[in-house]
Amino acid sequence: MKKTLAAAVALAVFANPGHPAWAQSNVAIYGVVDAGLSFEAGNKDGSITKVTGGAASGSRLGFRGTEDLGGGNTAMFLLESGIQADTGVSGQGGVLFGRQAFVGIGNKNLGSVTFGRQYAPHYLVAVFVDPFVSGTAADEKNLINAVSNGGRMDNSVKYASPVWNGFSGELAYAAGEIAGDQAANRSLGFSLGYDRGPLAVRLAWHDHSNDTATVRLASARNTLLAATYDFKVAKVYLAYGVNKGPLSSTLRNANNPYGYAVTPTSASITRDSTDALVGLSVPLGAHTLLASWIHKDDKDKTREARHQDADQVGLGYRYNLSRRTDLYTIYARMLNKHGASYTLGNAADGGSGDRAINLGIRHRF
Repeated sequence: MKKTLAAAVALAVFANPGHPAWAQSNVAIYGVVDAGLSFEAGNKDGSITKVTGGAASGSRLGFRGTEDLGGGNTAMFLLESGIQADTGVSGQGGVLFGRQAFVGIGNKNLGSVTFGRQYAPHYLVAVFVDPFVSGTAADEKNLINAVSNGGRMDNSVKYASPVWNGFSGELAYAAGEIAGDQAANRSLGFSLGYDRGPLAVRLAWHDHSNDTATVRLASARNTLLAATYDFKVAKVYLAYGVNKGPLSSTLRNANNPYGYAVTPTSASITRDSTDALVGLSVPLGAHTLLASWIHKDDKDKTREARHQDADQVGLGYRYNLSRRTDLYTIYARMLNKHGASYTLGNAADGGSGDRAINLGIRHRF
């Protein structure tokens, strides 16, 4: 009798799809492998040719999963590891899942909450408005600050809303985790979005505390307004950013690549600047033409009133061999003014000069 009762209970548990222990889950493996040649010139040591493991997109291997919890609720996770495809070593300084690592729960009507290492809302808006999608030598990160750790927030919690009549938003907080000072090293950011037809608009704000356990500095604050309009025959990209406070607009390569007599210090003292971006993409079947112009207007008056402005121009061509594989070639030029020291980096590194050409192949799986 006891054995019969136990068997009946076990059968009932297995037959109940709403029981949390037996909810269905889906796990997917995905990634990008991107590699090619980069020709860089204009630095003090002369031109250089590199085999770059990820100029257009950082090469990666990822695992993502969802579990249907019933009632419109879903559990989710994502673990994404960066890879330098030219050498096989780990990206992001060797951190195992340095690109992203988070877990959370969502509801189709209320949105999702996730915890871990995640992209800052400001960075995602910068990627959204860059026709080169934050990659290649024409990368927007060369002049528009990526905020936080390459656009990523450690120790963060993020809320992402569902889309309501075209409107959506994100709110993120990253704990500084410094004992005795809750505000030190913490980050806070949000974004608001509107998508309706050919028009898409984004507004993002990010505040990062520069305080440490021993050093007290003002916060870095970045605001970015971005919009795209798809005319079908061409897509136009527009953005305007305002940066305030120390470290609000840093250099991707702070090692004085141009050999200035006075080493550039904007990586540590730049306080105020504005950014403007105009971009264009033209789809022609399997072909796509790309272009962008970005202007950095340095408003910091602490460097003998010398405004270290810069202009970046990028031109590109992409050919889709298939839905997953494409070839690309990019040319970019950086025009530094009054001792500015900005370089042409890409998705894999910070670059070494003011002229660059990328030739590469990218495969997604």
